[in-house]
Amino acid sequence: MTEDEKKYNEQINEHADTPVKESSLWNKITKYAKRTGIRTVYSVLLLFYAFKRKETPAWAKRIITGILAYFIAPLDAIPDLTPFLGFTDDVGLLGFGLVTIAAYVNDEVKKQAREQLTNWFGTYDETELKSVDDKL
Repeated sequence: MTEDEKKYNEQINEHADTPVKESSLWNKITKYAKRTGIRTVYSVLLLFYAFKRKETPAWAKRIITGILAYFIAPLDAIPDLTPFLGFTDDVGLLGFGLVTIAAYVNDEVKKQAREQLTNWFGTYDETELKSVDDKL
């Protein structure tokens, strides 16, 4: 590992508890939750809780950080206000991130994500989440 890689890994590990400002993440989710759909929110939560695991390595945390930062960024490749297309870039990146770090999305991460969904939405159709879980 090069000296630059060591410094970068140290910086990632120093900020391991907060990949992005949690308030920004929660604000975007609650603002767009109904438009993006429960699968998108579930995907974001899976990434977030996988990031918080101590067992998740720095390389996976870098991927998660980048994806969540892009998700909450005010500028998008495809603006979120565009009907039907606005969230396609977000959804595509979330899917890429989940498949890439799938080994760190364990049952506890899924449980935490589902509990948060229940807190926000009350009851929801569990079958909607199956397509996300099947990719892991």
